[in-house]
Amino acid sequence: MPSDPAAFRDSTQIVLPPAVAEDVREDLEARFTLTLDESDEGVRIIASPVVIKEVSAFLARHGVNLP
Repeated sequence: MPSDPAAFRDSTQIVLPPAVAEDVREDLEARFTLTLDESDEGVRIIASPVVIKEVSAFLARHGVNLP
């Protein structure tokens, strides 16, 4: 049975609005091994599933609500 690509994407990326990402960008880049990709829809944080979980927890501690 093939894997669902959307589920894999959800476990390896977070998309934030540009203004929110700008507030935490420096800390994210200093603390985690990740890639930040800016696009029209916002800033995409791309990392391994383990790092994405850690980034999610970090963002929650800093008051960033994720969808």
